[in-house]
Amino acid sequence: MLLFLEEAAATTADTGAAGMLMTFLPLIAIFVVFYFMLIRPEKKRKKEAEQMRSALKNGDEITTIGGITGKVVDVKEDKFVIETGADQVRIEFAKWALSTNDTAAAAAQEEARKAQEAKAKAKAAKKANKEK
Repeated sequence: MLLFLEEAAATTADTGAAGMLMTFLPLIAIFVVFYFMLIRPEKKRKKEAEQMRSALKNGDEITTIGGITGKVVDVKEDKFVIETGADQVRIEFAKWALSTNDTAAAAAQEEARKAQEAKAKAKAAKKANKEK
């Protein structure tokens, strides 16, 4: 009987580290999935939003998180003033209330369109050179 207990203890000691690893492996896998699916993209969105807020300048067409649209007329360190409506009402907002910069978004779309056209032209020119 004593021999049986000694063998069981030796077997448990050998598989103890592997058993612990197998116990925590699902938790580690869940953390990795959460990091790549939730945490990392959220950090990227926050960084892009901060860059958009810091690049705000006079004349930009913007939309606030409350849905108010207007044209930026003054930018301060942590606030900005927009002019909205036909009667040119001026409203001051905190920079964190900025949702989208429509001027910058339109410029980025135009730049992407031009890059795509240039790529298509280069591809067509390459194809024409092959045919010669």
